[in-house]
Amino acid sequence: MPLPRDIALGEYYHVFNRGAHRHALFKDQLDWTRFLFGLIYYQSPTTFDNVRRLVASYNSVDGFSISDADFENVIVGRGVELVAFCIMSNHYHLIVRELAEGGIARYMHRVQGGYTMYANTKYQTKGHVFENRYKSKHVLDNNYLTHLSAYIHKNPTDMSKWKTRYSDYPWSSLQDFTKENRWGGLLAPEVILDQFEGTPASNYADFVKTNPAKAGFEI
Repeated sequence: MPLPRDIALGEYYHVFNRGAHRHALFKDQLDWTRFLFGLIYYQSPTTFDNVRRLVASYNSVDGFSISDADFENVIVGRGVELVAFCIMSNHYHLIVRELAEGGIARYMHRVQGGYTMYANTKYQTKGHVFENRYKSKHVLDNNYLTHLSAYIHKNPTDMSKWKTRYSDYPWSSLQDFTKENRWGGLLAPEVILDQFEGTPASNYADFVKTNPAKAGFEI
């Protein structure tokens, strides 16, 4: 595994990458679901006996059929805290917090490495699936954190199908921010959402809707 980067314990980072040669990362529903599984459950070193079966159990309302024991093992052993995500056809964006030394490096090694093995096996290919090693940018202040979350959640507006329906996009954590959090303690939006409670700005959904994030926000 590559050596950990210069990442500070307890700090938040914007983590992102794209497909090799800008090619699509996902070819069918199962591919999207397999990558989502890694984002949620690879936050700790916990291993799973039958990932294929768990991925097949996914539904957009309840998530994956994970046992209570496995869920608790992930919670207890987490090296990162996942705050927000958006998975697009040829790239992804995350906000994650480093909870243990080398946590983000280990997490991304499992997420990208696991998906690469899955895709190469499924499509009988070899080599890189992702463009390179993931990229990470330190989130230096709260203003950047909130606007970054809006930028990430508005990524689907780049697609005509989702331009005005981005709040319903199935591969984003926006629904977990504005409706029910499907992932419980494995998604931690509170650092952002707690700032919108009881304010004249109404709520986080309004903040995202009116935010000019996709119109020049510097990531």
